[in-house]
Amino acid sequence: MILDKIHQFNFPTTIRFGAGAIQELPAYLKANGLSRPLLVTDPVIADLPFFKAIVADLEAHHCSVIVFSDIHKNPVKSDVYKGTAVWDENSRDSVIGIGGGAALDVSRAIVLQVNHREDLFKYDDLIGGDVFVTNDVPHFITVPTTSGTGSEVGRSAIISDDVTHQKKILFSPKLMAKIVIADPVLTMDLPAHITAATGMDALTHNMEAFLAKNYHPLCDGIALEGIGLVRDALVKATLQPDLESRSKMLLASMMGAIAFQKGLGVVHSLAHPLSSLLDTHHGLANAVNIPYGMEFNIAGFEDRFKRMAKTLELKKEDGRAVVDYLFDLNAKLGIPHQLRDIGVSMEHIDTLADLAFADFAHPNNPKPVSREDFKALYLKAL
Repeated sequence: MILDKIHQFNFPTTIRFGAGAIQELPAYLKANGLSRPLLVTDPVIADLPFFKAIVADLEAHHCSVIVFSDIHKNPVKSDVYKGTAVWDENSRDSVIGIGGGAALDVSRAIVLQVNHREDLFKYDDLIGGDVFVTNDVPHFITVPTTSGTGSEVGRSAIISDDVTHQKKILFSPKLMAKIVIADPVLTMDLPAHITAATGMDALTHNMEAFLAKNYHPLCDGIALEGIGLVRDALVKATLQPDLESRSKMLLASMMGAIAFQKGLGVVHSLAHPLSSLLDTHHGLANAVNIPYGMEFNIAGFEDRFKRMAKTLELKKEDGRAVVDYLFDLNAKLGIPHQLRDIGVSMEHIDTLADLAFADFAHPNNPKPVSREDFKALYLKAL
């Protein structure tokens, strides 16, 4: 892997990828006539040295910086409204999302809300709300600091209702970042448990995209390459991180997000309610559920599992081997096999099954998933 230079990809967003890419941010802003960015991040990242260094560098280059970080780890509508109010009060000219999926989703939703002031969920893609995204949006830049959601290259934001906990999708090509600055150095200090969980999120995106029922051979190829990068790098990135392993995981994360425009599936529908109802980290929720969801999908799709097994370089090229690999990988990463170990109990199962069945992801699963299927999967994983 070539690590001694910064690479540029256009897919279609311009991606500046490589160690040190973050140093290009002040010059990029100046070249585009921008000097008053709103930096959107989460409260943990806002206190970290690398984030403070980014702010200091921007200020040293004569930028007026305002930081908004008052967001939940599983973002809700009120987070977006608070961030939009900060935009209004401080005369900003651009939005820079810095962080993992939560920060990037909130930043993208703020970008939407700035010039689209009706109820945020009017723009929910699941009810055709994308047709109302008609106005211009602020200049938007994304800077990922985790290797999981790949939100930096996306066109959508997932935001939950504060009351019902149901997740909504805000979608429009207008919401794609003008540029992604993907610097793997920013992921180097990520704790092992977050690296593991976000890495399993990236793997889930790639696997579910590959299995999704829509025909999209371009995404299939990207997904398989992403699976191969996770195979090579996730354990090392978690337990003995170096720049190469962290770089591969950052690439795998972006590839998963590009691939899942094809669709996701049962695993994400199992995971989303855990985040909205129990505030479980999204990557961890995917990690615990992925072996069970993949097992559910084997029958009828053996050829797809054979291709994934081959990409994972497994001795047996079948679905059972893929499921066993996922259990083994979780064990190596210190991720539990059972939902009870992450706070789920019997009293949650019916509500989780209701929310999972109402979720937007499983209609693209290769086979239909009923509410009873979801309940059975939760019970099996419990």
